[in-house]
Amino acid sequence: MEILSYIEINKNSRVPMYQQIVDSIINNISNGNIELNQKLPSINMISEDFYLSRDTVEKAYNVLKERNIIQSIHRRGYYVVKNDTRCKLNILFLVNKLSTYKMRIYNSFLDSIGLNSKIDLVIYHCDEFLFLNALKNSKLAYDYYVVMPHFKKDNLQHASFTDNTLEAINSIPKNKLLVLDNIIPPLDEDVRAVYQEFDKDIYNALISGKEKISKYNKLVLIYPEKSVYPYPRRVLRGFRRFCLENEIDFEILNEVCDDMVFKKGDLFITIEESDLVNLINQIRDNELTLGKDIGVISYNDTPLKDLLGITVMSTDFKVMGETAAKMILHNKQGRVKVPFNFIDRKSI
Repeated sequence: MEILSYIEINKNSRVPMYQQIVDSIINNISNGNIELNQKLPSINMISEDFYLSRDTVEKAYNVLKERNIIQSIHRRGYYVVKNDTRCKLNILFLVNKLSTYKMRIYNSFLDSIGLNSKIDLVIYHCDEFLFLNALKNSKLAYDYYVVMPHFKKDNLQHASFTDNTLEAINSIPKNKLLVLDNIIPPLDEDVRAVYQEFDKDIYNALISGKEKISKYNKLVLIYPEKSVYPYPRRVLRGFRRFCLENEIDFEILNEVCDDMVFKKGDLFITIEESDLVNLINQIRDNELTLGKDIGVISYNDTPLKDLLGITVMSTDFKVMGETAAKMILHNKQGRVKVPFNFIDRKSI
């Protein structure tokens, strides 16, 4: 069979044998030596010709099938069904909202995954219907599904999943699924994930900054109770735990209201950018000194907060995107907890 002459196997190479078979077939489809609808050698034929185990050849063919490059036809063999092999991976990337830090995750993922991948980015705005529709339209035709699961209930509070979204996520083959940012407890342990733990993260970050925080009399968390893009309530749980265990006076407010009452020794923790801007403006209008009279910590770091010297508690978004990409590229299983840091600047 002529195609056998196109397959190159170097047993001294550090590249796995199955990958050499995959690369040989893809390269020869790209240069036209192997054509669309052409039959490939059988697993036994390649195994015997190159003195390889059947498992090695079968693994190579399974990779090609997963990429929708070849197809197995019962009793007839393997056939080429795709001749555009420039994109090795087809990825659907589902993000709950368009924000600076979500895009940092996406851009980091994009940089790390490489140019030989086609990524379809879908923003579903924490909306169950939009999320389900995106998965339905995909018809499970992608090589991988990267999912950030954040949804809003009818009362505009946060939900990590709904019955319908959990069913839809479970319909994705486990070997194609990567859960990003927010882990979902009902999912099986063998589903790969790169995530943060919202309650433990904020608690541990506040512990890290306790020496600076302890000089303030009261902690005020600005947590939007109802939002178009709601935040996990686990943030509240971790904040309350820190304050109660350390006997710190605290208050939780829905927003930074106009004409906020400030007292020297207050430390504010903001989550939304709009609240941070409003807060800083009012501190200045009241001729209070940031980091001395009033403290401010912001949730989730951005380059602008770094520039302005705003102390933050934040996950490492760059690492999150890079780690997700590497798990896909190297077909790694498991779950990775991303570092969450207290970054001390000038605002406390």
